[in-house]
Amino acid sequence: MRTLPLVLAAGLMLAGAAAQAEEAAPPVRHCFSVTDWNGWRASETEKDVLYFKVRLHDVYKVTLTDPEPFLRAPDVHLVNKTWGPDTVCNPNDLQLKLADWHGVATPLIVKDLRKLTPEEIAALPPGDKP
Repeated sequence: MRTLPLVLAAGLMLAGAAAQAEEAAPPVRHCFSVTDWNGWRASETEKDVLYFKVRLHDVYKVTLTDPEPFLRAPDVHLVNKTWGPDTVCNPNDLQLKLADWHGVATPLIVKDLRKLTPEEIAALPPGDKP
């Protein structure tokens, strides 16, 4: 009779451990330093998407809150202002402006920042690859 409480206690402990294991793991944070950012390209098809080339093989998809018609204009460049650490881990870490050579700068608000998988990078159209 004494083994029944022990078996029940062991069963409850295993059930508790299984419930903890089933809890959602925190999402993996993909961060990069702005010094590792090696270029960018605006999407040809999506007017609110930029692709950042980071380090040698990483590509990040940057989705803006609004479409920007001049992203693919020939005389524009991106400006990013950093406040404190230069690490980019979420959309709020990017303070982007689209600037031209005449001094006009348009703020770009980043809605989403996501590291692409190697399969997603390979599937990008040639004109979208940074």
